[in-house]
Amino acid sequence: MLKKIFSIIKRLVLGGFILYAYNLMAAPLNLLIPINIFTLGLISIFGISAIPFLAMILIIVY
Repeated sequence: MLKKIFSIIKRLVLGGFILYAYNLMAAPLNLLIPINIFTLGLISIFGISAIPFLAMILIIVY
């Protein structure tokens, strides 16, 4: 049980770092994805492949 909780926390933290790195690179293009529970959850479940999906949603909505 503790191993599973540690794995989930590790994926959330890694997802936060990945999203922060993306935001640093995408800042000149003004395509910033907010770091919140929803985006961290998507990135922790789907991995890096969720970033283009979130970017497309950002472009379509705004």
